[in-house]
Amino acid sequence: MLLGNQPARDALAAAMASGALHHAWLFAGPEGVGKSSFAHLAAARMLAEALEPHKLQPGWDVPENSQTAHLLASGAHPDFRALARLPKDADKPDEALARSITIAQVRSLQPLFATKPALSPRRVILIDAIDDLERGGANALLKNLEEPPQGTIFLLVSHAPGRLLPTIRSRCRLLRFEALEDGDVAQILRAELPDATSDEIDALVRAGEGSPGRALGFAGLDLAALEAEMDKLATVGDPSNALRGRLAKLLGSKAAQPRYEAFLDRAPSFIAQRAKALAGERLRVALDAYAAALDLAGAARGLSLDAGATVFEMSGLLVRLSGR
Repeated sequence: MLLGNQPARDALAAAMASGALHHAWLFAGPEGVGKSSFAHLAAARMLAEALEPHKLQPGWDVPENSQTAHLLASGAHPDFRALARLPKDADKPDEALARSITIAQVRSLQPLFATKPALSPRRVILIDAIDDLERGGANALLKNLEEPPQGTIFLLVSHAPGRLLPTIRSRCRLLRFEALEDGDVAQILRAELPDATSDEIDALVRAGEGSPGRALGFAGLDLAALEAEMDKLATVGDPSNALRGRLAKLLGSKAAQPRYEAFLDRAPSFIAQRAKALAGERLRVALDAYAAALDLAGAARGLSLDAGATVFEMSGLLVRLSGR
């Protein structure tokens, strides 16, 4: 579902229609706003336009019965490569990923670049996300961007373009992606989560902050109920410690780990959203609480702090918003 960021899509469409498509494009913006999904759509369309343009209708779709679609679906397209972080353990592909895209992965492209594209005049290399590329790999890629192989288009997805080598950024045309409107996020969530209640959708939209990907990361965790608890703490306070104690018990067990992680992610942004309606001394208190919440969430993960104690302390930061 393509929603939001129409200017970025229009800019790439215009470049493709012009017949003078630049060899490297940087899809840059917040994580979870559709950059990767659109990059894969664009890659498929670029390959299909070069191989079988007679089968295409206006837009970005590639017919399922086309040769391009079949080859991409099977992972066998000779003119497409996607680089991403690989599993740490090749025998456990569903578990943790490596910290970076390695130089070896970039070097694996070199035999491909020594030949012409196999099926048409065009090949596409998609790197998602280039932020994950280790320094040696970035330098190796830069050589290809400076002297692009024949017929090759690079699509680079970045959540933090400021961290990239300036020389890589300078070789790319920038497509800037922004956070989506709440209505677009809600529409995507309803399509992805048809059984979710309206309260849950509303809570996910707030948590997503313009990012459908971020919002979907909270799905299935009863975020609406968690937000209701946070709202009580931030509105009426907790003079007896009963509310924060109950929440600590609720989220402190091993079985509650996914909801605990969601709480750590959501509490700082909840404070930030509430701060927007405040002024004066209450705003200063909220901003201090926000900074403390970010520090606590980071420490909780980095130092493996006790979950129950962390929830209790984070709840105390939420109480500061009540002014009680």
